[in-house]
Amino acid sequence: MPLRILFVAAEYAPLAKTGGLADVTSALSRFLHHNGQDVRVFLPYYRTIAEQPLTIAVVPGLEALELMLGAHRYTYRILTAQAPGSDLPLYFVDCPALYDRQGIYTNDADEHRRFLLLTRAAFESALRMDFAPDLLHCHDWHTAFGPLLHQTRYADHAHFRAMRSVLTIHNIGYQGVFSSADVTDLGLNVGTAGGVERLDPADLAQGRINALKHGVLYADLITTVSPTYAQEITTPQYGEGLDGILRARRDRLVGILNGADYAEWSPDRDPHLPVHFSKEALAGKRILRQRLATRLGLRLESSTLLIGLVSRLVSQKGFDLLPPVLPDFLNQRDLALVALGTGEPHYESFLRELTAAHPHRVYFHRGYHEELAHWIEAASDAFLMPSRYEPCGLNQIYSLRYGTIPIVRHTGGLADSVTHYCESNRDGTGVVFRDYDAPALRWALDTTLSLHEQPTHWDRMMQNAMTQDFSWDQQGALYLTEYRKLLTTT
Repeated sequence: MPLRILFVAAEYAPLAKTGGLADVTSALSRFLHHNGQDVRVFLPYYRTIAEQPLTIAVVPGLEALELMLGAHRYTYRILTAQAPGSDLPLYFVDCPALYDRQGIYTNDADEHRRFLLLTRAAFESALRMDFAPDLLHCHDWHTAFGPLLHQTRYADHAHFRAMRSVLTIHNIGYQGVFSSADVTDLGLNVGTAGGVERLDPADLAQGRINALKHGVLYADLITTVSPTYAQEITTPQYGEGLDGILRARRDRLVGILNGADYAEWSPDRDPHLPVHFSKEALAGKRILRQRLATRLGLRLESSTLLIGLVSRLVSQKGFDLLPPVLPDFLNQRDLALVALGTGEPHYESFLRELTAAHPHRVYFHRGYHEELAHWIEAASDAFLMPSRYEPCGLNQIYSLRYGTIPIVRHTGGLADSVTHYCESNRDGTGVVFRDYDAPALRWALDTTLSLHEQPTHWDRMMQNAMTQDFSWDQQGALYLTEYRKLLTTT
């Protein structure tokens, strides 16, 4: 019998995306739908979505709704459209007062209400649609109050009585903290065991409310996006202050590695590439490498190691390791770099300075460019991800598929998806270093260059990498297993 899933998220690729959250919510919901589950995906109707060429309809009976968040009254309606490339119906909460803004996220004082409305509207819409979910699946801090609302405000509704809640932590570094002065915005009852008394007293004593913490406290199941990250976030080093409650709820915590959408990210069918290739026929990769060099003004010898980098330029991603290491390698070794991303100004300046110093061996594109990201994955020899922490990461998984050797630090999803190549056994799929410091990165680049100079080992490593399968058929099945286990054991 199909599972009925109320699926609530702030991002959804390609409609509203700032990072991997959007890729995962899109791919997982489509997998569940195509697997026969009844999935109702609720998203904000951001201005950026309104500007896209979707065929939008108003859901009958959900045209003019009102909701109070504390003293704030909001009028909204529910729109629907099919997910791009799928017949999965999406439901959009259309509230211009909250979502008709320049970007997906803001620093505005009502930021918490933007996502409280999304979460509440999903519950209210399910009632009006006569949809009784088996599962509520919330993602990151934006919808993390869903499990608490389920156990308080909506506890007595027959539609939700048997429902179980799932919270997926995509990045514990973002927790959705707002002032306790706004506690009434949650819409909880006062003076009963089902109301504000369920809020964490330590939070309130500090004059704040932490959305993600409350999701962790009240979700029936907590998932995160790789097995290693699930272990890491129970430690002070990676838990961002939530490690204690995660240790206390360890029996409810599961790590499931994200999958890759191989319809978009596979060298034999990538819609952004003019030439395709496979592990049996690699000529197309060499052609793309030369075309990319020509397009970007790079001068590469066949022996040059071309390293790709597509990332947010922030310290989490390991960019503080690059200035002590990369200039020496570019000055002394046969190395080139293509980088794409935006982030902290000093990292952007560093990449611009590298480009100025090595105009024919370094190219930096500030911002995000979908087509160029695919070209970099396909045409590069190796891909650099020296992250300080990485909940899952998708680029290393994409890189494996394209035979682009990942250079990664042993953390989170990087540790779960890339194994260090062993010359004696000729197994492994990349170059993995453990210590988070410049000498370790220097060792990793030396090792990569050494392997690149040995075609027998490099070719074998490419073949090993391209054989890996991290499709959603594999990873999505793990979610279904956890869903069913939750429904039969809780």
